[in-house]
Amino acid sequence: MKRFYVTTPIYYVNDEPHLGHAYTTVLADVLARYHRLFGDETLFLTGTDEHGQKVQQAADKRNVSPQQHCDELSPRFAEVWRRLEISNDFYIRTTMPEHQKVVCAILMDLWERDEIYAKEYEGWYDVGEERFCTEKELVDGKSPAGNEVIKLREKNYFFKMSKYQQRLIDHINANPDFIVPKKRANEILGFLKQPLGDLCISRPKTRMSWGITLPFDEEYVTYVWFDALLNYFSSLSFGYDDDKSGDFWPADLHLIGKDILTTHAVYWPTMLMAANMALPKTILAHGWWLFGEEKMSKSKGNVVKPLDTMDLYGRDVLRYFLMREMTPGQDSSFSQDLIVERNNGELANDLGNGLNRVTKLIEKHFEGKLPEGGDYGDPERELRKLAEEVAGRVREEIRDYHPNGAITEVRRLSGAVNRYLEGKAPWRAIKQEGGREAAGSTLFHAAEALRWVGVMLHPVMPEKCAGLLQRLGQPEPTDFDSLLTWPLLKGGDPVESGDPLFPRYDLESE
Repeated sequence: MKRFYVTTPIYYVNDEPHLGHAYTTVLADVLARYHRLFGDETLFLTGTDEHGQKVQQAADKRNVSPQQHCDELSPRFAEVWRRLEISNDFYIRTTMPEHQKVVCAILMDLWERDEIYAKEYEGWYDVGEERFCTEKELVDGKSPAGNEVIKLREKNYFFKMSKYQQRLIDHINANPDFIVPKKRANEILGFLKQPLGDLCISRPKTRMSWGITLPFDEEYVTYVWFDALLNYFSSLSFGYDDDKSGDFWPADLHLIGKDILTTHAVYWPTMLMAANMALPKTILAHGWWLFGEEKMSKSKGNVVKPLDTMDLYGRDVLRYFLMREMTPGQDSSFSQDLIVERNNGELANDLGNGLNRVTKLIEKHFEGKLPEGGDYGDPERELRKLAEEVAGRVREEIRDYHPNGAITEVRRLSGAVNRYLEGKAPWRAIKQEGGREAAGSTLFHAAEALRWVGVMLHPVMPEKCAGLLQRLGQPEPTDFDSLLTWPLLKGGDPVESGDPLFPRYDLESE
């Protein structure tokens, strides 16, 4: 049995869940659901990052402890994921004592092997990003992120990241799937052409006390990124029924936004190299959601809250739109117009219309019982051949982490069902003398093709596709192998019609 371990970033607890968070998490969920259908033993991890100066400052402002602040804010993410039907196996919080124990064990191991050292350091500190910047990195007196910086001089602890620069370059060049898409790998290789400094991994408690105490110096806490990145490994040893760290490490896929590429593609692999641990197989840095040509941001006031959109159009329509619209690795545009266009054109007019035609005709003319399949002609053989081809392509697209490609493939089949129905016109055949059997056969094969569509799109739209399959008398799918049989449906199976599975929306009335 194959294993598949996928992670999202752990989201900073001071943030509010927005469309970018939702995209990454739905993407991970869809991939995990597909791999479960493929029969892979699958783990899916998400959670929240809860240490650092911004958390401490926010807690102080509210006059509560940092822990209380995190306990109140972390559930916001968990609730959004619950409502989006996210199927994560574990939800990690970096304030969990089990996680902190793993972090301390790795820190102590690195310290004892001289991978960490102490020195006096003076530099420009970006409070917002919680990191030091070199003089060369400053842009017009500000950090690369555009934040104000302050001059600090203090003793700190440093990880010998520079020691692993060439080894990381060699790994990236030897493993083209390590960082995808390729342009992101090229960005990191470009970054690594300059000398790589060592990484400051501590903060003095006199300046910032909210974090994991260094096991070798109680006057310091761990740099938030060194703590946070280790969640991908630490969770395996305490987040499940048994210890899966040996079985599932290294991770198959880290899903991240391109804005945190350097931490994941430079800091993280060098940390793992120093700890003598295997590197993740793939780091996929996806793009940004844009309003026109602008990235969503709080400062521009154009941040989309996923639950607001879900309340307008439904959970599965939002999930479908997110997966359909963005090619992983590229930027994509968001608008209400696009959601309505995808829903009305692809879901309501195409998939929903085909299902509605089939179930209503069976209910009206065959007492709600699926008619017999009858003989196969060229149209039926072509429909079956296309379904089998699409199923194979869906597997390939998901293995390549392209659910948008999988959706495109399934749309070929759903469109073919409608063309098949138009060509055979069972609503006319049923009215002709001796046409009942031919009409029944057409409806049978159309229903079977729709079953395949329901199974193949279930990871994207679990609620809607469960409803589609229920109308065809079928349970929710538990494996992809049900698609190895055509037909699986049998004459006499109960079929039910109902309200449109995908209601149409009028944008002007929203």
